[in-house]
Amino acid sequence: MSFRLERLLGPDDLAEALRREAREGLTATPKRMRSRWIWDVRGSELYEQIMELPDYYLPRCERAILEACAGELAALARPETMLELGSGSSDRTTVLLDALDSLRRFVAVDVSEIGLAEAGARLAARYPGLEAVGVVADFERHLDAVPTQGRTLAVCLGSTIGALDPDDRAVLLSALAGRLGQGGALLLGLDLVKPVERIVAAYNDAEGLSGALVANLLTILNRELQADFRPDRFRSEATWNPELERMEMAVRSLEDQVVSVPALGLEVPFAAGEALRTEISTKFRRQGAEAELGAAGLQIVAWWTDAAGDFAVCLSRT
Repeated sequence: MSFRLERLLGPDDLAEALRREAREGLTATPKRMRSRWIWDVRGSELYEQIMELPDYYLPRCERAILEACAGELAALARPETMLELGSGSSDRTTVLLDALDSLRRFVAVDVSEIGLAEAGARLAARYPGLEAVGVVADFERHLDAVPTQGRTLAVCLGSTIGALDPDDRAVLLSALAGRLGQGGALLLGLDLVKPVERIVAAYNDAEGLSGALVANLLTILNRELQADFRPDRFRSEATWNPELERMEMAVRSLEDQVVSVPALGLEVPFAAGEALRTEISTKFRRQGAEAELGAAGLQIVAWWTDAAGDFAVCLSRT
């Protein structure tokens, strides 16, 4: 595999996006930030540990489904290019790369240049005949500029799409539908609605790793925006929203306090008990997934689940 990096997003772009979104989110009612801002090297380390926890079923379920359906998927999609959004470590991606014998090109998109470079070096050794490109980009903003060639399979694993609000999901799915081209397809990993106690357990581990990941936002805001958040004055929490069928992660203020954010010229008041939402994780039903994909002009052509129905991988086309 030959591997190269392309950059559509630089450090200055990320810093400006963080300033813009922090100003908007910290002055909103209720206060909120997008989940992308809990991720840095420390956040990735915490998530790697979370994936090994017994109650965190998502990666194990998804890998098992991919291993079971890979042959059928290869026959249905026959891609020349695979485009992975939010690729991270590309760990489960190898199941697909092993099976897709029609593949000539792999394009991985992620905001982390370090993560792309590490994954690219690992994949280059494993797939010497495959061309690979790592694109440092925000797939919500830069999808039109990401290079593809020939029949394309876009892939978004790990129920990553569930971290987007419904309006943002709709925009992304419509953009993907417009990029797939003749014979292209979209493969999504979707965490499914299941007994609430099992969902909640996956986000409330006894070791406190999930809570530490939620609170990592405060460390990042302190470092990047010179804020003076005191993590000991906030409590991490993960709660189920039954109306929207999603987990909502937040840090909740333990007292009345004011946080300074000098880089933005802001003094941000928090009342005791007030929350700053850091992340969401929507859980899906097939009917809802069909409706969202259909609104974007995509139709499900295959739907695979594990035996317990905890997780799904679905293939759709325009």
